[in-house]
Amino acid sequence: MPKWNVRQRPGRMLGLLLLVILSFLVLRRYLHLQPGGCDREVARRVNWHRMTPLWMRQRRLGLQAKGQNFMLEDSAFWIFGGSVHYFRVPREYWRDRLLKMKACGLNTLTTYVPWNLHEPERGRFDFSGNLDLEAFVLLAAEVGLWVILRPGPYICSEMDLGGLPSWLLQDPDMRLRTTYKGFAEAVDLYFDHLMARVVPLQYKHGGPIIAVQVENEYGSYNKDPAYMPYVKKALEDRGIVELLLTSDNKDGLSKGIVDGALATINLQSQNELQFLTTFLLSVQGVQPRMVMECWTGWFDSWGGPHSILDSSVAQLPTLCGVDSTPVLENAENPLGPVAYPRSLIDEDLGASRVCAHGPRAAGDPAQILETVSAIVDSGSSINLYMFHGGTNFGFISGAVHLQDYKSDVTSYDYDAVLTEAGDYTAKYTGLREFFGSISGAPLPAPPDLLPKTAYEPVMPALYLSLWDALPYLEEPVTSEKPLNMENLPINGGNGQSFGYTLYETTITSSGILSACVRDRGQVFVNTVSIGFLDYKRKKIVVPLVQGFTVLRILVENCGRVNYGTNIDDQRKGLIGNIYLNDSPLKKFKIYSLDMKKSFFQRFHADKWNPLPDVPVFPAFFLGPLLVSVSPCDTFVKLEGWEKGVVFINGQNLGRYWNIGPQETLYLPGAWLDQGLNQVIVFEEKMAGPVVQFTETPYLGRHQYMN
Repeated sequence: MPKWNVRQRPGRMLGLLLLVILSFLVLRRYLHLQPGGCDREVARRVNWHRMTPLWMRQRRLGLQAKGQNFMLEDSAFWIFGGSVHYFRVPREYWRDRLLKMKACGLNTLTTYVPWNLHEPERGRFDFSGNLDLEAFVLLAAEVGLWVILRPGPYICSEMDLGGLPSWLLQDPDMRLRTTYKGFAEAVDLYFDHLMARVVPLQYKHGGPIIAVQVENEYGSYNKDPAYMPYVKKALEDRGIVELLLTSDNKDGLSKGIVDGALATINLQSQNELQFLTTFLLSVQGVQPRMVMECWTGWFDSWGGPHSILDSSVAQLPTLCGVDSTPVLENAENPLGPVAYPRSLIDEDLGASRVCAHGPRAAGDPAQILETVSAIVDSGSSINLYMFHGGTNFGFISGAVHLQDYKSDVTSYDYDAVLTEAGDYTAKYTGLREFFGSISGAPLPAPPDLLPKTAYEPVMPALYLSLWDALPYLEEPVTSEKPLNMENLPINGGNGQSFGYTLYETTITSSGILSACVRDRGQVFVNTVSIGFLDYKRKKIVVPLVQGFTVLRILVENCGRVNYGTNIDDQRKGLIGNIYLNDSPLKKFKIYSLDMKKSFFQRFHADKWNPLPDVPVFPAFFLGPLLVSVSPCDTFVKLEGWEKGVVFINGQNLGRYWNIGPQETLYLPGAWLDQGLNQVIVFEEKMAGPVVQFTETPYLGRHQYMN
């Protein structure tokens, strides 16, 4: 094929240039709005859904706040966004979730950036695999979505320590979320690395990021008036040039505002809308209004109910694709021709269908639709938190501690617009119809659902008690006194972030054992469990012992608090001395059980034992899962088991606990191999006969939220 020499074809080059200019002028005229128009009729005239190809768009001004409108370059622009967190969704499913967002009629993706996952050890950064932020942002652009980035450094997000790395707590004087020298220096180093990745992805550099949020809900914390200006300057000094935003709920709005950043609000009910928008008008004048977090549901805590928004409808069908259309040519789809399910292209969007995998209990879509409609009708932009919640894989879930400490469950389903597994809900149906009515262009057809299946139960064949596993672990830390997790001299001096820690010492008498345990500690005399210590149970009776006896306490970090004013006090493990009859115990061996992939690599095949009739707990159980055809999503059910963690092919699916509400763990098919798969269960106290799999999740008894 001959090369095109520009010098030889000046006429063609000139013609192409004229075509580009003409196309831009036509597009600009088509998108132009009269200043001040902000009702739904005006929104209908804005074709925000059709995003201009990068080569046709002048990128001089970016997203601006002008009067009561957002302007993207010279055109009025409404942000219709949805939150999806890349670190809570398998990378293999990112495209599926973003295509579903686009097909719902949204034009902007919002995501947090978790510092604790990206810098697990001071100065060691991880942006690989499921943490590849750049790939996620570029994929959003490919799908046709703008991006609002929320880089923290604190993000809340129902995540351990609000996304802050636990090694910060090695400093006994640490004051998180302030300009305290130790915190600010760590933020500076992190932002040096993070912003070098983010800056090229900004709109003015040809990327999809149109706005960046400064911190997160700081008004509810508000411990240092110099902190928000510091974070804003830290972003700007490192090359952030797009529109800056803040985000606060009603409790913190008055104190979370910073000069030079547009204030936005977080809410769940339209009842709060008038008060919050009136307050914004009083403090920042006529500016574009945005609800940064319109809460589509809520999170769950262990021992509580499964939260559902509103009580009008207890069971609503999930959309389920049945057959596929022929290949459709769709100009709105940057991925080219795609086959879509016929049931979802029909006008009723399959609202009368019940998914073959069973109904999904869901909140009434009417309440969220009324709230979204009221927000848009008021002239505000909106972001749905969450559009798709995903899963707190591993040990990343956080906790709340108001009157009582409550740790968050593994599922981050959130009663969101898409389920934990990415399936459609009645909310999706209603919201797609609503946004489609104001989009100004046909919406892409929603993608097919990913198939689900129920695999044959796995019967564990091999077993290793924790006590038998200790010789295969890394050498324990020896210490005269107990050390909390964060201050253990391991992981390059960065301590332990997640998982369990085992403390061992010797005793020679019985009596009353007392300790400050964070969060939950199982106490053993030799290998016999005698009970638990936690926030409420701070003392336990040690029965009669003879001679030198090994006292062991297996402590679990159940999740550091992610919201509130007590985040400086989130050190885990044994905090301070442990006392027997008021005398402090000494000379400890401390084992780190962080249960990373490298942890299990020490358990070679010859280390495992046949499963005995009466296992000694805690213990690891190993069994094979056979996948004979292409792997599908499924849900793990631990009926008869009490509390522990499940690992599939080295992937930590998260915690299970029979106190509920969650009874199944999401297992993405993308993490399974065709053939044999390794299933390991770490169980603290009581094992069931098999590990079951189901195609239907069960997240627990419902509590309807009004």
